[in-house]
Amino acid sequence: MGIPLDKASLLALFLETLFYGVFFTLYWLTLFVLSKKTGIQRQLLIPVATLLLCIATAHLIIDFVRALEAFVFEVDTIGADAYYSNLASPLDLASKALYITQTTLADGVVVWRCHVLNNRSRFVAIPGCIVLLVNAATGYYVVWSLSRTYALSKVSTAASGCITTFYTLTMFVSLTCTISIAWRIYHTRRFMPGGLAALLPVFIVVIESGALYATSVLALLISFLVGSNGEYIMLDVIPPIVGITFCLIILQVHFHVGGNSSTEQSSEPSGILTNLFRGRSTRDHNFSMQRMAVHITEETEVVQSDMMSGKNSQPVSAGGVFQL
Repeated sequence: MGIPLDKASLLALFLETLFYGVFFTLYWLTLFVLSKKTGIQRQLLIPVATLLLCIATAHLIIDFVRALEAFVFEVDTIGADAYYSNLASPLDLASKALYITQTTLADGVVVWRCHVLNNRSRFVAIPGCIVLLVNAATGYYVVWSLSRTYALSKVSTAASGCITTFYTLTMFVSLTCTISIAWRIYHTRRFMPGGLAALLPVFIVVIESGALYATSVLALLISFLVGSNGEYIMLDVIPPIVGITFCLIILQVHFHVGGNSSTEQSSEPSGILTNLFRGRSTRDHNFSMQRMAVHITEETEVVQSDMMSGKNSQPVSAGGVFQL
């Protein structure tokens, strides 16, 4: 026997609050890390992280208001189960619209990372943008379609198909971009001195973050297809998970890859592995050289080492430069 809708909604609110607390903490840690950086970190990642937090906050507030109405203010009139069954409720529609916005924004960041990592290839950017636009349009069409339904009516066949399409495309984007990013890192590093071991922590972070998000969407898709009320739990949990995934990539790479390890020797011809948050050009205080720097998440670039040159570091060509 499946979980009742009212209990599923109450459990969803509890889990969403729990994950939101995790996201809120990680956000401030991420903000602290990025506030000390310059360039793309401050210009892009801080606004994106803040926007993700604002959307997750608005989503949580709406769910709290709905819970109060269902279990306190209207419990004697229509009941909690009937309240949550009203798919045309303005608050429910706003919650779903925020969910679509959150996932679209997160998918956009993933596509951007994949695009930059592949040398800003249009063959990555154009299909990725098309899928994002189609997915966003499908999601907002579902919201519009639900707004036209009567209270307590069920989802139409057309809307049901669009919902399945939206979840499938979301998972497709996440899996495709994660695999592409992981392959690019492996392909770029396998013939370099140190091989994949130098970027193994980054490689693991990419796989783990992609798996976390894709697994959440897969659970949502399966619960929807089988008609389980667990769908509503996942709908409320995914918005903070999106933010958690975004912050974890930055924090894990910063604390696990940032800084010089014993394996990073600046005198090696192959170069060094440096913090992803460092600037594009670095000078040694003792002697002039060009370093090989690998910047992950915000800026990733591989620069050939040149002990005899006093110029600022310049990125090498396609195979040597990649950004995530």
